[in-house]
Amino acid sequence: DALRRLADRYGLALVADGCHALGAKYKGRNVGTLADITALSFHPVKHITTAEGGMALTDDPELARRMRALRNHGIDLDFRQREQAGSWRYAVTMLGFNYRLSDMACALGESQLARLPRWIETRRELAGLYDQLLKNSPARCLKTDGDVEHAFHLYVVRVPGRNDVFRTMRHHAIGVNVHYLPVHLHPYYRERFGTGPGLCPVAEAAAEEILTLPLFPSMARDDVRHVVTVLTQALDAL
Repeated sequence: DALRRLADRYGLALVADGCHALGAKYKGRNVGTLADITALSFHPVKHITTAEGGMALTDDPELARRMRALRNHGIDLDFRQREQAGSWRYAVTMLGFNYRLSDMACALGESQLARLPRWIETRRELAGLYDQLLKNSPARCLKTDGDVEHAFHLYVVRVPGRNDVFRTMRHHAIGVNVHYLPVHLHPYYRERFGTGPGLCPVAEAAAEEILTLPLFPSMARDDVRHVVTVLTQALDAL
């Protein structure tokens, strides 16, 4: 809400990263309806996949027109529009890119849409089980605002001794991960913009503790319990 007010006050576009949030809601509104443009990712590990690629959502016809042109070499009309007009003519009206998804990729993504609500509900149930099992653990579960209906692309906890815990759980064949290293600590940004440790102390402190636990729709409840058992053992061993 604050970002929307700020954007409106200064005449700025509000662009949202919704790559982890397909199916999430804020105050009853779906992600994708809250900003001027919302980016989605269809990478293989996301809620639905097209093998790779993504989508940009908007309700602004002019923004939609520009994005369609940008994805297609800056051409003002796509093939179907030219076909309907009975003309072969087209024009490059801006510098564009080849960002089109193939028909096969789109078909793969579309085939999963009907199952998406069930998958998200399962993710929420599994996340709720994690919350319940970890309520007395040194592992801190991340809380969400009451206005938010989380889609749980990831389930992240904060743990002391994260690197040791990570190694122990990987040793037990549990696919934990770390999401993510702060952007300003990556070599490109450090060299290009002179960023480094200390610039964002809160993000850096969180990055030292975050651990992503396995979460996917076909995951069994007993697997969640096993993950928590091994996590508890790893924390007890610190």
